[in-house]
Amino acid sequence: MYIEKYLSYLKNEKRMAANSLEAYGRDIRDFEQFIQSRGTGSVLDATSTDVVAYLNKLKAAGRSPSTVNRKLASVRSFYNYMQGENLISDNPARGIKTPRIEKKELEYLSIKEIDQLLDSPDDSLKGRRDRAILEVLYATGIKVSELIDANVEDVNFRMGFITCYGESSKTRIIPMGRPARAALEDYVYEVRDQLLEDNKDEKALFVNYYGKRLTRQGLWKILREYGEKSGIKHKLTPNTLRNSFAVHMLQNGADLKSLQELMGHEDIMATQVYLAATKNHIKDVYDKTHPRAK
Repeated sequence: MYIEKYLSYLKNEKRMAANSLEAYGRDIRDFEQFIQSRGTGSVLDATSTDVVAYLNKLKAAGRSPSTVNRKLASVRSFYNYMQGENLISDNPARGIKTPRIEKKELEYLSIKEIDQLLDSPDDSLKGRRDRAILEVLYATGIKVSELIDANVEDVNFRMGFITCYGESSKTRIIPMGRPARAALEDYVYEVRDQLLEDNKDEKALFVNYYGKRLTRQGLWKILREYGEKSGIKHKLTPNTLRNSFAVHMLQNGADLKSLQELMGHEDIMATQVYLAATKNHIKDVYDKTHPRAK
């Protein structure tokens, strides 16, 4: 009951996106099952000892530090809500330290790899749809959830932009370059209706072979296929293209504040992670071009 009230609060008051809402619900229910297995009782009765034991169980099961941190954040947020509703006096997750996360090297594609990727779809109906998907992902840097949630009405071809609805219903208007616009126009006006067949009322921008909205799993499969086809050595994910968008923008002179707005980051610290890749690029250029670099 308490968990459902909290999820309803996130959905209706915080306007949380469906995939985030699902993740929060999954994390908190997982914690609830754990404390019930310990004989603690309901979520109202959980203590800091229960929270620590839960984290230790996750670590022992081999869960990554980022997963453990996310689950702890979900539990802490839930109990903040419970405390705000005067259902508990103390938050049992407050003050518990999160595991240290080792910084991973940012994965992004070079300009050459991007060109190989965007050249890899063929001229079949599927290939033309997939070319539009790849072009839009790289041209805008939008998240996978934003792409699959997009409707045809969210695209303004005349002005050349796409409207995205991120977390908390925050709206972003993102411009698209000429190649992305051309690929998307070809797909929308020449391909999409053929994929829809009898499902003409579908509003989704990108659809599958059944004329239904493309799923997250379907998009990952598309990226994996073209990553292999274009000869890209590391695993291709939606985040790889999002990172590539950000890094290439900075390398070509974009300012951090504009990039933050384009990517929909609440905190500019999230945008600053891309600066390291830019600095590495500048150093590489210096090493290759300055007569006395070595």
